[in-house]
Amino acid sequence: MLVQLTVSNYAIAERVELQFKRGMTALTGETGAGKSIVLDALGLAMGGRADAGAVRHGAKRADITASFDVSNIPEASQWLESHELDDESDCILRRVISKDGRSRAYINGQPCPLAHLKELGGLLMDIHSQHQHQSLLRKETHRKLLDEFAGAETLADEVHSAWKHWNKSRLRLTERQQNADETEAKLQLLRYQVEELDRLALQDNEQQELEQEQAQLSQADAVLHHSHRAALLCTEEDGSAATLVRQALQQLEQLPTEVPALADTIQMLNEAQIQIGEAGDNLRRFVEDYEADPARLAEVEERLSAIYQMARKHRISPEELPALHQRLSAELEELDGGAGSLEQLEAELDEQRKAYDALATKLTDARERAAVDLDQRIAEELAQLSMPSVQFVTHLNRSADDEPTPCGQQDIEFLVSANPGQPARSLSKVASGGELSRISLAIQVVVAQTSTTPTLVFDEVDVGIGGGTAEVVGRLLRNLGENGQVLCVTHLPQVAAQCHQHLFVSKFTEQDTTFSKIEALDDQGRISEVARMLGGVDMTDQTLAHAKEMVSKGQATHH
Repeated sequence: MLVQLTVSNYAIAERVELQFKRGMTALTGETGAGKSIVLDALGLAMGGRADAGAVRHGAKRADITASFDVSNIPEASQWLESHELDDESDCILRRVISKDGRSRAYINGQPCPLAHLKELGGLLMDIHSQHQHQSLLRKETHRKLLDEFAGAETLADEVHSAWKHWNKSRLRLTERQQNADETEAKLQLLRYQVEELDRLALQDNEQQELEQEQAQLSQADAVLHHSHRAALLCTEEDGSAATLVRQALQQLEQLPTEVPALADTIQMLNEAQIQIGEAGDNLRRFVEDYEADPARLAEVEERLSAIYQMARKHRISPEELPALHQRLSAELEELDGGAGSLEQLEAELDEQRKAYDALATKLTDARERAAVDLDQRIAEELAQLSMPSVQFVTHLNRSADDEPTPCGQQDIEFLVSANPGQPARSLSKVASGGELSRISLAIQVVVAQTSTTPTLVFDEVDVGIGGGTAEVVGRLLRNLGENGQVLCVTHLPQVAAQCHQHLFVSKFTEQDTTFSKIEALDDQGRISEVARMLGGVDMTDQTLAHAKEMVSKGQATHH
């Protein structure tokens, strides 16, 4: 639950530090005093949108810190642990907004993306806006509320994901069908190109090997001439290398005495004589076996010419031809019977439709079961809110064309019948402003009761309500607080009188600067504030007595 909120230089608040408890906390104050500061600041701490106007005039930045106890919120604890941000049982969310509108987010002191604040904040707090009754006129709000009540948000996300996959395949198939002529022309070109490359059948490194062979074959005469001459110089001519080495050895053999220092030299000359003889033999055999092959040369040159011509045709280097062959073959395979073929795309679309239908059917079943329960429970709440004759109906209408939609198989709409015997119609056509506020509150109370979010925030959801109904609203909100934590901004004394904790918001001016102040009220302060809400600025003894009675009754009713 929310334990503490610290706000610095936000809007007209210079410094606000609030401690929160379990149960129901009411925030009250005169219009314009800054009651929305607390809820807006909490919204920013939860990852809400920020702008430069949030920073107090004259300050460099606004700083908002919200501390939560997550010891009894396993989902939040697991989230923190999975992101390596856990810190025992504490969770501190911080948002710093610069006067240029940029902001930074932190979780337990570690910088984090804003999306992380939103994700974690959704596990810690749920804010019901005073404008939510306006959004209640939109069908997408009806669907969202029903899915939340059914506990089917994850399933709805899976349906949406399945629809995206199906729609992507549908678009690919449609494009393929619309461009059939163009695709067929491309197929013919690809077939021709691949067949040409197939016939060429160029192997890896073949071009380099052919160029080396061509170089050798084109110089065959020179190779023979120089090889023959080298053989003669080794062993077969007068003055050959073998003869000269032999003469050198003979000179050393005629030394009058043995000279140890020349022993290694004599050995080297002996080895040289042997190697020169072997080299001469090798050269003679090479010359005898070597034949110039004009036919092979022509064959090699013809093959190289075909390779060069193919490379020029595709405007690439010869070395790139194998990669081109592979790429064109893959593209042909995809278009002609592969993943991009009409048959394959149709089969893929059919499989994805089946997957979508299976998930959408599960979602339909969950929604239909939840709708019955939701209608019954909202009817009970409406009866408490002095609307017993209003019939609330969650209408699930299957899509007429049976085409997959991002949100499932039904069009969902909340309908009401204001009087018995009248057909249920859309909220916008039946409900007045005051009725819509009470219907919205009934829906939010019911949905909140099934919520796993430990802290619920209601921002003036009781607008347009008064009298005995306002007392019922207070009781509903307090009952919600009994099992967790509820924060509510209210103008109704009947609601404020029933809270567990009362925060009073005021503003004052000092040296031409406006400041907002928020303080927790004691018992006497609470009575005074309820009296103000009842009678305005001039509080009489009668007003104070009425306020004291109202607070006593509001607290005693629940004990």
